[in-house]
Amino acid sequence: MGYEWLVIVGVIIVIFLWGPQKLPELAKSIGRAKQEFDKAAKEATATVEKTITTTGSASLPGNSTVTDPIIVAAKSLGINTQGLTKEELSKKILGLSTK
Repeated sequence: MGYEWLVIVGVIIVIFLWGPQKLPELAKSIGRAKQEFDKAAKEATATVEKTITTTGSASLPGNSTVTDPIIVAAKSLGINTQGLTKEELSKKILGLSTK
C-alpha cells in the first residue's frame, strides 16, 4: 500500500467524520496555521539577522561571542545549547515558535 492510498483513505475518513461541508473550513484553518507559522519564522529570522548585522556578532552571557544565527536564536530564547546539534536546536526553536 503506497503513500497515495494512505492519503485517499485519510480524505475519506475526514469526509465521513466531518462531512463534505466542513472540508473548506478545515482547509482554511490549515492555511491560516501555515501562514502564522511562516510569519513567526520570518520574524524570528529577521530579528536574529538584524542583531548580527547591527553588532557584527551576537554577544551572549558568559562573555562569549557567537555568529551562528541558530545558536544566537536558541540562546535568546533561553534554550541550553550545550551538546545539541544545529538540527536539534532548530527543532527546539520551531517548537517554541509554534506555541
